[in-house]
Amino acid sequence: MTNIRCLIVDDEPAAIGLIEMYVQQATNWQLVGKCYHALEVISLLKQQEVDVIFLDINMPGLTGMELAQFLPKNIKIVFVTAYAEHAMESFEFATIDYMLKPLTLQRFLKCAEKINNEFIKNNDLLKKLGDEEIHQEYFFVKSGKLIEKIAINDILYFEGEKEYVKLVTPHRPVLLYRRMKRLEQQLPLNFFRVHLSLNRIS
Repeated sequence: MTNIRCLIVDDEPAAIGLIEMYVQQATNWQLVGKCYHALEVISLLKQQEVDVIFLDINMPGLTGMELAQFLPKNIKIVFVTAYAEHAMESFEFATIDYMLKPLTLQRFLKCAEKINNEFIKNNDLLKKLGDEEIHQEYFFVKSGKLIEKIAINDILYFEGEKEYVKLVTPHRPVLLYRRMKRLEQQLPLNFFRVHLSLNRIS
């Protein structure tokens, strides 16, 4: 299984230390960082890829709930807090678990099982579908660790940008880490090449 990269965010050193100990003793995950302030997370994510964030809610400056709004959707969130009243709100985000302090090893192990199962499921889906595949009227694309299904008719064009290709729809752009030449071979005949872009004929 792919090594899971996790980040711990809490303004209490003791809370960070406890989760760090559990991660090191009970999992084979990679701890990529520890942040004591929400704004540190935004800076770290520009440099480091993260799969799971253990996130406190009550922090100075920017709360965990406010930070969650800015996190990429492919990053799973585990809220770790002393307050149960935020549980319902937390699942508006990519939340995989909500744990109450004081955190016990038994509770952490249940959370770790959820995380491992989630990434095993996503990895199996990636193997089944490949990086990107065309199936009938849909285009399956890998975005982070997730698979997205995009209707062929929603694709306006593809545009080459250095090491990746930008897929543009009326709703939003999606970055694909694939070469334009391979995409051209996979797409239906109603796409045509114009320099560094592939355009769909309506």
